[in-house]
Amino acid sequence: MRAEHEAEAAGAETGPGPAAGTGAGTPGAGTGTPEALAPEAVAPEAVAPEAVAPGAVAPDGAKSRRFPSITKDTARPEGHGRAAPGDALAARQWPMLSVLAATAVGLLVTALGHPRIGVLVIGVALIAAAVLRRALPQVGMLAVRSRFTDMVTYGLLGVAITLLALVMEPKPVLDIPFLESAVRFTVR
Repeated sequence: MRAEHEAEAAGAETGPGPAAGTGAGTPGAGTGTPEALAPEAVAPEAVAPEAVAPGAVAPDGAKSRRFPSITKDTARPEGHGRAAPGDALAARQWPMLSVLAATAVGLLVTALGHPRIGVLVIGVALIAAAVLRRALPQVGMLAVRSRFTDMVTYGLLGVAITLLALVMEPKPVLDIPFLESAVRFTVR
């Protein structure tokens, strides 16, 4: 506030100031005198809190809102030690471990020469992941994004992989009439 009063007083001595709309203090504007073209002095009290060094106290006593340049601590992982103490943290990972185990079984069955059954197991494991994400409040590392996004992602991938297993050649279990012509059109 004091800097504004000083600027108004300086503007009154050199002619019309910014309040008169002449743009004093900018090159090519105002009266053309050196005083009008000189940059204005800024009082230390007029420094914005954003211009203060990180962690320092602004002249008006307020703390700076900038993040410190050196991180002093790291944030704990979400849910770490709050819901279950000690060894119970590993017990919360059973939904993710069960989905991974089912996927590993599906990959093993596929590698042993039964691709339709293996891919079907993988698709069902992803659909089960969507159901677990919806039904359980704590699913450990199965929770990647928001609950809705995880459910949609796991569900769509599971349904797509299951459908691929059902239309797989030879002798598809599910016959989709336009699929054969679409594949022939794309592969041509």
